Amino acid sequence: MDENGAYYTVAVPEQWNGDLVLHAHGGPDLGAPGPERSAEDLERWTVMVKEGYAWAGSSYRRGGYGARMAAEDTENLRRLFGADFAKPDRTLLHGQSWGGDVAAKAAETYGARGKRPVYDGVLLTNGLVGGGSRGYDYRVDLRVVYQYYCRNHPRPSEPQYPLWQGLPADSTMTSADLKARVQECTGVESAPEERTARQRKNLSAILGVVQVPERTLVSHLNFATFTFRDIVHERLDGRNPFGNRGVRYSGSPDDKALNAGVQRFSADPGARRDLSYDSDLTGRIRVPVLTLHAIDDPTVFVEHESAYRAAVRNAGRGRLLVQTFTQESEHSSLSDSGYAAAVRSLAAWVDSGRRPTPGRVAERCADADDTYGTGCFIKPRYRPGSYSSRVYPRPGGLHWPAMTAAQEKAWSRLDGVGIEH
Repeated sequence: MDENGAYYTVAVPEQWNGDLVLHAHGGPDLGAPGPERSAEDLERWTVMVKEGYAWAGSSYRRGGYGARMAAEDTENLRRLFGADFAKPDRTLLHGQSWGGDVAAKAAETYGARGKRPVYDGVLLTNGLVGGGSRGYDYRVDLRVVYQYYCRNHPRPSEPQYPLWQGLPADSTMTSADLKARVQECTGVESAPEERTARQRKNLSAILGVVQVPERTLVSHLNFATFTFRDIVHERLDGRNPFGNRGVRYSGSPDDKALNAGVQRFSADPGARRDLSYDSDLTGRIRVPVLTLHAIDDPTVFVEHESAYRAAVRNAGRGRLLVQTFTQESEHSSLSDSGYAAAVRSLAAWVDSGRRPTPGRVAERCADADDTYGTGCFIKPRYRPGSYSSRVYPRPGGLHWPAMTAAQEKAWSRLDGVGIEH
């Protein structure tokens, strides 16, 4: 455990190549951290150790939202590894899911200190690289559209609250309770032929408007319930960082009625600023960044990569970004052969200064598959649509980055800005 209470796991292979892969995990987990979290992450990404890298991952000091907090704990672990184990020749930073946001934030925050960046390269896989102030807009939309059709979260007989809260701070609802309500309204856990006509109609309308996959409907609503509660009540003192005024929903049986009846709200400017400062990315990268994203990621849509590409290019750093895409459909893990190809490509880029093409990454995947046999699905010519092609844009929300480097610098001078660690 480190000085802030974060547990960590470290693994060094017998045939160590001298380099470190520093891992930032996803989530955020809402419960108290424990040593099992980073141990489970090591098991999931043991491919990095098999590739010859030392591996280190932090549980983070607390549960709940806080990208800068998690980035600081990740950076602390980098220092601990160098002090307690050995100084690595190179350090590659890897983040998956929300950990992609954390890793990218760590690279922007700590990577520019001193003459030599402390991270030599960054690997972001299925990363939530659209940041927090816009990256959850589709879950805001899901929450209000779900309530329009289902009216059971909350029920009419229960105390009412603005949906941006996720839940009242003192609610005793559990994830099992929420799952039961979603089943009651949509029948999503039942075979299609076992659903009632009303359930089929509700489910079709919700998915048609919000475009979340049926198989992750409940998990998205979980986030828009329990993680929203954490963000609002635990991190932002009850203030609202989300808004949907000006959004025109479409794809329902009656768009006019939906848009007239759906709950509307506007973000508190200070709350939105604090969430943005904590989790949005400026795109001002200093070292090579390689991303790998599942084309059919059901949780963090692949269009996040378009937002990140625009942020990096508009920050003038496009030469330092290579994006690759794999024809896979899971969020929490990808093919080991793909991971191996990605880290090999990133390391070669760091060593040689030659930017890899997606085609070269695919070639390395074929080589890695001789060892891992998990399949190669990289599509070198694939390009995702814009973020706004998948998520309803908010007024003024089409330009990236969502937070410029100048804004970040100005906000950093404000007392109490962001989310408390």
